[in-house]
Amino acid sequence: MSTTARERRRDIVELAHTTGLASVDELSRRFEVTPSTIRRDLAELTRQGEIARTYGGAMPLGAPGAEPTFRQRNREAGVAKAEIARYARTLVRDGETLLFDAGSSVAALAREARSGLVATVATTSIAVIQQLADSDGIHLECLGGTLRPASQGFVGPLAEAALERMTFDRVFLGADGVLASGHVVEADLVQTRLKELMCRQSERVYVLADGSKLGRATFHARAELPDGWTLVTDATATPEALAAFEAAGVDVVVAPAG
Repeated sequence: MSTTARERRRDIVELAHTTGLASVDELSRRFEVTPSTIRRDLAELTRQGEIARTYGGAMPLGAPGAEPTFRQRNREAGVAKAEIARYARTLVRDGETLLFDAGSSVAALAREARSGLVATVATTSIAVIQQLADSDGIHLECLGGTLRPASQGFVGPLAEAALERMTFDRVFLGADGVLASGHVVEADLVQTRLKELMCRQSERVYVLADGSKLGRATFHARAELPDGWTLVTDATATPEALAAFEAAGVDVVVAPAG
């Protein structure tokens, strides 16, 4: 089958909606192109917001199990994330070395921290870099690696190698979901591996998660959190959800509204 890139990408979107999942190998055989060509197609369609990437393939946006893009996450629970970010900003002190994970809640914290804070911030997040690049008081360390378009964050061996050479006073983690068992839920294992390393290199661990993410296990990859971690959430969290974390001995903070 010979198709142009535009025709092939149109057909990929249609297949993602009709089958729910199309793997790279399946698409490569179907369109008689190399797997690397298909990966470029998927990356471009993800950038355009046409599909959501999964491990090995693609799914339509909004499908069960599909990973939302950073742009989608950024539009969700805006008030809650702003409240969480304002509280999280009060936790940091001048002179500290901080680690900012990828994620829209952590990017909101970066917006709060860009003025008035004198600190070193290391990050895997493009959004955090954009927020802090011109901040006079912040020494910014950008951790490289492989870019995940959906999260707009860097992962993989290069990011891990950089982290192993640093230690931090505090790490602020984002999450697709967070469980009272002491686990952060993410779309793939490369993310959870990186988050566990972030925790090991940090003295204090904070998970920033609005109420909709508490107890949510949309994906199967999980990062284990260390003892003594803190959950920072907002007033949309239900009493039942909060009680589960408190019963597990988690330090829970509900950010004040307004």
